[in-house]
Amino acid sequence: MGWLRVAVRGLVLGGLTYGCLLLLLLLRLVERPLFGLNRPLTPWITQFVCRSAFFILGMRFTTRGTPMAERGAVVANHVSWLDIFTLNAPQRIYFVSKSEVAGWPAIGWLARATGTVFIQRKGSEALAQKNLFEARLRAGHKLLFFPEGTSTDGLRVLPFKSTLFAAFFADGLDRILSVQPVSLVYRGPQGEDPRFYGWWGDMGFAPHLLKVLAARRQGSVEVVFHPPVRVADFPDRKALAAHCEAAVRSAFPG
Repeated sequence: MGWLRVAVRGLVLGGLTYGCLLLLLLLRLVERPLFGLNRPLTPWITQFVCRSAFFILGMRFTTRGTPMAERGAVVANHVSWLDIFTLNAPQRIYFVSKSEVAGWPAIGWLARATGTVFIQRKGSEALAQKNLFEARLRAGHKLLFFPEGTSTDGLRVLPFKSTLFAAFFADGLDRILSVQPVSLVYRGPQGEDPRFYGWWGDMGFAPHLLKVLAARRQGSVEVVFHPPVRVADFPDRKALAAHCEAAVRSAFPG
């Protein structure tokens, strides 16, 4: 029965995802020359797919709080590849991800098509990345950062790295941008390890995907939107990072 669930869920989810990806790419042929960096149409396709994913998996999805309307960025804890669906479902955002993800099978294609910003972990690339962030933020894109720098087991929040927050203070951006902390709270299926949805360390993608698809009972995920804050209200990137980390941690017990 586990393999039957894998086959049915996998085929339906894969068909929906890549069918809509084809539609998105065709629509971008019109959207790009007309609107440039702005994407007024294609994010609706992304949201539809991500919302549908939880119905297909049989996984309960809830939100608390409201996605901000202000221009700016979103920062969240990082648990799993499922975060792609979890964070896109309730809002229109663009992920910031390490450059290696662009080459991953399946996920890399989706990431590129949906406007993910890829960064390299090299000091020599810092200025170019800052300029890229600024361009996207000024275009009105809400960028999604994972300040922990890696994924976890979902039961804890690692210290936030303040480096990526520096882009929010560049060239007057602090006067126009806000940042919204978001907590992702995954709960494993009843009777399973509470870390069921966590994907961290050297875990392989394929085994974890198969485990989630095969689960007879699914758990849930809650997205907690904390109040957004104005960048200008903080003296520097470290103070802003510390505030966002505390907000994200507040959704977890202990």
